[in-house]
Amino acid sequence: MAKVTIEDGYVPTENEPFMNERQREYFRRKLLGWKNDILREAQDTLVALQSENENHPDLADRASSETDRAIELRARDRQRKLTGKIDAALARLEDGSYGYCEETGEPISLKRLDARPIATLSLEAQERHERRERVYRDD
Repeated sequence: MAKVTIEDGYVPTENEPFMNERQREYFRRKLLGWKNDILREAQDTLVALQSENENHPDLADRASSETDRAIELRARDRQRKLTGKIDAALARLEDGSYGYCEETGEPISLKRLDARPIATLSLEAQERHERRERVYRDD
């Protein structure tokens, strides 16, 4: 497979064939960049948590520090789950299903994919899904 080059500033448009090589390479780079950012932040958090071995004599300071640590770890756990979704999107790029709604098979808008590159549902299908979720949710 020939390597596709993407010039700086390229943004997919509706005027070109959907999920052509340039668009796939654009989203591949976007997803990999996002994943690398998450992994770098996770590494920074790990280093910070290892170096922060402060002994807070004040109970309030200790509680505040523990709360901050718990919030940071919860955020990292959400990002860990996000990397799984990014990996799944990269796999869909490889198998040719990326950019198509899992529910309808129709193309997901480029605008939506650019804003949420891990999207698996078109905007309309996502809205239907959320409405069903609200109806069946236990309140």
